[in-house]
Amino acid sequence: MQNILDLNGKVGLVTGAGQGVGRQIALHLGAHNAGGVIVNDFYLERAEAVAAEIEQAGGKAIALQGDVSSYESVEHMINVGNQHFGKIDILVNNAGNSGADPTAVERGIPFWETNPASWDPWLDVNLRGVLNCCRAAIPGMVERKEGRIITIMSDAGRVGEPGLEVYSAAKAGGAGLMRALARSLGRYMITANTVAIAATNTPAIAARLEDEVMLRKMLSNYVIRRIGEPSDVANMALFLASDASGWITGQTYPVNGGFSFNQ
Repeated sequence: MQNILDLNGKVGLVTGAGQGVGRQIALHLGAHNAGGVIVNDFYLERAEAVAAEIEQAGGKAIALQGDVSSYESVEHMINVGNQHFGKIDILVNNAGNSGADPTAVERGIPFWETNPASWDPWLDVNLRGVLNCCRAAIPGMVERKEGRIITIMSDAGRVGEPGLEVYSAAKAGGAGLMRALARSLGRYMITANTVAIAATNTPAIAARLEDEVMLRKMLSNYVIRRIGEPSDVANMALFLASDASGWITGQTYPVNGGFSFNQ
């Protein structure tokens, strides 16, 4: 029986893949017959550990350090990936949050009291990073008339989150870019979609999950009474990377345990 999620040798690049959701997406690609997985992270040692996991499981992978907020860094990463594997068919824009230095953003104060300079880390990683990676990866896809672009966003960008206004705006911008690119790239058989996720069991929220009171409060917002797992997100990303989703583009898929049903 044919495996409709078989990637048939397609090569994928996953940004921010050194841990959490990005790591699991990279592992999923490697386990489903990817021709290669380019594992990016701001910290090379994390990327190397994930690439080693993929290879130990029988896949092919390389680790690349890179800062998605820098176009020069992204362009270098794309060039090295192309040189190593010959192409990049799948781009997963996963790098997000507030970048490598979480202390660079202001938290716990109203948006209207924030310093505009503190917005940059949110915007640089979550919006400019997606722009940079798409700009660098798309020419090769257009030339081959084939490609998948998948952007991982937060449900904050889909339904809004008080206290995270700039983050919400940046994530919404990435989803808007996917819709626009879907219209521009369809003629080249390239799809562009978004996966919107809610609270997921990653290092970013590990401390909150250890607090039983906070955990119960979080779970009360979910129809399915559990926190998401990286594999929940990776399953959707794999589907959108595969031929099974070949006639789907410009869409945002919530993987959120029923946190919100808004469209």
